[in-house]
Amino acid sequence: MPNLLTGSSMLAGLLLHLALGGWRAAGLAAGAGLLCGMGFFIFFLVGGMGAGDVKMMAAVGCIAGFGRLSELFLATVLIGGVFALALAVLRGQLKRTICNVGALIFHHGQFGFVPHPDLNLLNSETLRLPYGIAIAAGCWLTLAGQGLLR
Repeated sequence: MPNLLTGSSMLAGLLLHLALGGWRAAGLAAGAGLLCGMGFFIFFLVGGMGAGDVKMMAAVGCIAGFGRLSELFLATVLIGGVFALALAVLRGQLKRTICNVGALIFHHGQFGFVPHPDLNLLNSETLRLPYGIAIAAGCWLTLAGQGLLR
């Protein structure tokens, strides 16, 4: 079902841009979806994010287009970071989380886009953040910042 939801959302975004702005707008929306998806695909490659979150962000990019893409992407990433810190604090694992971030930076600096042997989604003991909430909050904040939510 999630693939049906994200796939149909991508298609709806592309069709919306096609109807409102023609083929050029649809092409730009496809590019925005690709850019958003690729930005999050990096985290998927290193084992830090699920494919569903990547597809969801690609769908959001297709719907948003390039117009407010930078604000949307930045809002989503910042809100995700705040949520991750809050989760670490609530679970009493802030110090461990900060040490893990350092270990990840060191690991990826040495080995590139290779998942860390312990700090990845396959390890059930790692903290998990449902990133779809951060994506939704980033969308909401971007819309609110444009005065579109009243």
